[in-house]
Amino acid sequence: MQKKLHIKKGDTVFVIAGNNKGKKGRVLEIITKTERAIVEGVNMMKKSTKPNAASPQGGIIEKEAPVHISNLMLFDAKAGAATRVGRRLNDKGKLVRFSKKSGEEIK
Repeated sequence: MQKKLHIKKGDTVFVIAGNNKGKKGRVLEIITKTERAIVEGVNMMKKSTKPNAASPQGGIIEKEAPVHISNLMLFDAKAGAATRVGRRLNDKGKLVRFSKKSGEEIK
């Protein structure tokens, strides 16, 4: 069974470790098997491509490489900083994520 991760696709995250420390971006994809995430504008790499239908010119393209989830923290817009994530039951009895810094429910 896969481990429950603290971030999801679409979350805004803050990089807390590595070459991209201090950068902020939106999660585009989660790779649960390797516990990595692809974050918009973070950990950019250059890739050489041959000409094809999508890019008739070919050449070098820049794209995001995966970052390990342990190097990411959820960004709380209300607090204006990175925050830890907690889980609790809401008034309807559903388990929801919340920001430990502001106490606000994460949508």
